[in-house]
Amino acid sequence: MSDLAIFNTYESEVRGYIRSFPTIFEKAQGAEIWDQDGKRYIDFFAGAGALNYGHNNPHINRAVINYLENNGIGHALDMGTVAKRDFIASFVKNILQPRKLDYKLQFVGPTGTNAIETALKIARKVKGRKQVMSFTNGFHGMSMGSLSITGNQYYHDDSYGVPGYTYQVPFHNYLGDKVDTIAYLRKILEDNSSGTELPAAIVLETIQAEGGINVAGAQWLKDLRQICDDFDILMVVDDIQVGNGRTGEFFSFERAGIQPDIITLSKSIGGGYPMSLVLMKPELDKWSPGEHSGTFRGFNLAFVAATTALDHYWADPTFEERIKSKAILIEQQMRALATDFPQLTREVRGLGFIWGIEFHDAQLCNLICANAFENGLVVETAGSEGNVIKFLGPLVISEAQINEGFTILKTAIAAVEQNHQIAKS
Repeated sequence: MSDLAIFNTYESEVRGYIRSFPTIFEKAQGAEIWDQDGKRYIDFFAGAGALNYGHNNPHINRAVINYLENNGIGHALDMGTVAKRDFIASFVKNILQPRKLDYKLQFVGPTGTNAIETALKIARKVKGRKQVMSFTNGFHGMSMGSLSITGNQYYHDDSYGVPGYTYQVPFHNYLGDKVDTIAYLRKILEDNSSGTELPAAIVLETIQAEGGINVAGAQWLKDLRQICDDFDILMVVDDIQVGNGRTGEFFSFERAGIQPDIITLSKSIGGGYPMSLVLMKPELDKWSPGEHSGTFRGFNLAFVAATTALDHYWADPTFEERIKSKAILIEQQMRALATDFPQLTREVRGLGFIWGIEFHDAQLCNLICANAFENGLVVETAGSEGNVIKFLGPLVISEAQINEGFTILKTAIAAVEQNHQIAKS
């Protein structure tokens, strides 16, 4: 049996990424991956945003190895450990205090959808309302509550038994730049005849990653914060994929100068290890001891990795400045692709280290990504139709690697365009 055949034979049909990247990976470092045959790939994927600090980050690896060699405790439920204590202290010192933010930390685990479920649960408990509002094209996870606020119909099935009491409203520019979706939202909330029940919370990604790299404007976010204040609604920001420095600043909402009531973090908050975290304003912490639980809500290796990442990268502004500097190059490369292939592409969108280029034809996107993979680039698609090619590389990627990856991507687009033209002729 061949190496790939074992997956086809024994692993569930639900497997996804192995279909897009049909090889067996063996090693990785920073923004580079090698398969078992020694072929090298540039990584524009970063574990769907879980590897902002790159593969096998040497600072993180050293800290984790040292912790293991000293028999540091691994599993402790929600008991106190040195690793958890150090993480809390580092997070408060390096992230919350410099931004003048005051939040309680709730460790849930170990994935992003656990954080969303927790946020929904505490919001409904605090406000005593069952309805929750989310946005078109939003994606918040694959468990039941998270699915209920996820917009894409692809992830829904009546047989799942997804609970009700949720509804989606138009995101920024969902109806075009001439329609004020904030005005629409305010109208349906204040009109007793709109059929809209006052929600406990409004949940959003400030940049919809899986939804197609849809960026909410800073003023739109400020106006949404005002709506939440005016109607006594909790604002929940899902920063699972676009937080942790992805937009240049640690939190994606900092550019708008707002403070959400609840923030969900996962993916890169664990420094490459499973970890999920809910931040809530202190007055919202209405839990009774043990009321919301979970066996793996305290993975101490993740605490060690996360503390190392925070102390090394976020203790001063240097890392943030480097992200923003390299982000300029990423934007330039993305816009150059749109200029070079105007017949194929529709729009370029993004911010910081998350960018997408939208194509007219989703099928061509799949062919482009497959061609790029054959030539050494791991890159994926996004959007409700899968017609957006997304850059989501590690924050530690070098400029040379960025340029190399975009060269491969440009070559792939040109090859697919040529084959497409031949097929049409």
